[in-house]
Amino acid sequence: MTTAFPAGATPLSELPTPALLVDRARMEANLAAMTDALAGAGVALRPHFKTSKCLAVARRQLAHGAIGFTCATPAEVALLQDAGIEDVLWAHQPVGPAKVGFAVRALARGGLTIALDSVEAAEPLARAAGAAGVAVPFVLEVDTGLHRAGVDPDQAVRTTAALTALPALRLRGVLTHEGHLAAHGPDRAGLEAAGDLAGRTLVEVAEALRDAGHECPLVSVGSTPGATSAPFAAGVTEARPGTYVYFDANQVGLGSARLEQCAQTVLTRVVSAQRPGTVIIDAGVKAMSSDTLATAGRLGIVCDPAGRPLDGVEFPNANEEHGFLTGPGTAGLRVGDLLRVIPNHACGTTNMWSALHFADGDRAVERSPIEARY
Repeated sequence: MTTAFPAGATPLSELPTPALLVDRARMEANLAAMTDALAGAGVALRPHFKTSKCLAVARRQLAHGAIGFTCATPAEVALLQDAGIEDVLWAHQPVGPAKVGFAVRALARGGLTIALDSVEAAEPLARAAGAAGVAVPFVLEVDTGLHRAGVDPDQAVRTTAALTALPALRLRGVLTHEGHLAAHGPDRAGLEAAGDLAGRTLVEVAEALRDAGHECPLVSVGSTPGATSAPFAAGVTEARPGTYVYFDANQVGLGSARLEQCAQTVLTRVVSAQRPGTVIIDAGVKAMSSDTLATAGRLGIVCDPAGRPLDGVEFPNANEEHGFLTGPGTAGLRVGDLLRVIPNHACGTTNMWSALHFADGDRAVERSPIEARY
């Protein structure tokens, strides 16, 4: 039987592979669920833009109630500002002349807040912004367990006093990224407890700053694993999950999502089957993310064209343009077979691609650019 497709739609079987797909219905359901959960707690939603780097996706997040976006790079900030999005948080210290210069120009456009965690990072920015007559709204980044950027909680008051003494800097609040929750793996109870602790720790820091005479209206937590715990600590005002828009194999492994919620897949074909127990696909490391936080030993979850996982098929290794599938289930695969792979990490996978295809069922209905990539 021949299937009739609407004008502009393309059967997935006719797309060149590999191709990056986003299941539109799954994405919309993910957006609605996160919005509803946070709105019920009175917590604002500021998604991390790095997951999609796609304005079409960002507009859907705004339609679902996002107040603005979080960014990691100057290119992301510029893309959103150029699109007229006026509430952007740059959650990465702008260190070095190029980033300082960009930050001052972006701050002059309005609507930008910058994360800082030290006087050393802040001083060049403060000098440049002061010379340009530009204010620098900032949030103090606090380490609640990840041990990446961020001040220790007991240093927050002291650091804030030093930062607010610099010209042009204006404190908006505090921020943390509870990325350390992934270390709990499938121990969901432990992960939830750690997320709650991160949220409560940040609230305590905000209260200490207020006691020291600082206004601190913004108390911002951020991660998808922690989105069911950290934002619900009393006193948190906003959450910054990113991966929730698509979810991925890591989030399934952490118990943050069910497999049927994963909206991002890589469409691929079997291109070689020369050796028993192994077949080769045309999606290698340049099409995937090798980030294996919760998926050690594989590059993604291999599925049939409808998105159902294939029993006995693993994806343990890849070269640049070749993926190696192994296991007893590969005996049923033939050259030309179409497959879909749920990546380990949606954000890293996105950054490998220049465009995505929105999919409805077994057809691609729209192609959208992915921008602000390295």
